[in-house]
Amino acid sequence: MPHTVSFRAKLFKYPGKGGWHFAPVPAAKAPPVTHGWGRTPVTATVDGTTWETSVWWDSKSKRTLLAVPKKVRGTKGDGDTVAVILAFKSL
Repeated sequence: MPHTVSFRAKLFKYPGKGGWHFAPVPAAKAPPVTHGWGRTPVTATVDGTTWETSVWWDSKSKRTLLAVPKKVRGTKGDGDTVAVILAFKSL
């Protein structure tokens, strides 16, 4: 059974044209890096929508991030709060 954590996060948009929206993972709930490029595969659920993805360790901001695509976040964007559940497959 995968290890699961849940939390609320405030979305932020990465600066620049076409920047992605991310939900920061609280440090106490972030997984260790298990794959290359600082990523850890997860099953993510944001506001009730579930998909397979990875979280990434961002060495610039020193935090773990979950990219939240438009099809998942709907009308929510920069500054909006979302409910997140992460299931870590490889822990």
